[in-house]
Amino acid sequence: MFRGTSAITLDSKNRITIPTRYREELFADCQGKMVCTVDTQHPCLLLYPLPEWEEIELKLCELSSMNPQERLLQQVLLGNASDCEIDKSGRLLINGPLRQHAGLKKNLMLVGQLRKFEIWNDSAWQNQMQQGIAQIQSGEIELTDRLLDLSL
Repeated sequence: MFRGTSAITLDSKNRITIPTRYREELFADCQGKMVCTVDTQHPCLLLYPLPEWEEIELKLCELSSMNPQERLLQQVLLGNASDCEIDKSGRLLINGPLRQHAGLKKNLMLVGQLRKFEIWNDSAWQNQMQQGIAQIQSGEIELTDRLLDLSL
């Protein structure tokens, strides 16, 4: 499970370095093979260990290509999916269309989200956190039954 936020940088060759604390687990679980795609709801990227991504692909396969909404989701997620492999130095290449979607520049945030990571432009992540905390504090978000059952 991945959690926490790590400040990382995009180098001149468009690579990020995965923090050391995650590398051993990623090499053990998936030999460093990852899949990166766009987030359809936020200006960030989703980075999955290959076995996690394969579970998502199975779910996407169950969607109908004849249903316009389902096909659109397949096109966006699969069409932007990029195989990536962590090299021996812990670096991972992020391709141009993915960088463009998330507005990635030099300073980034790698955000653990249990079974995947999100990759954000640093300033976009800071804005997302400020807005999210403000919405929670103001009561703007609807507390669903599942949220009401969550005890922290």
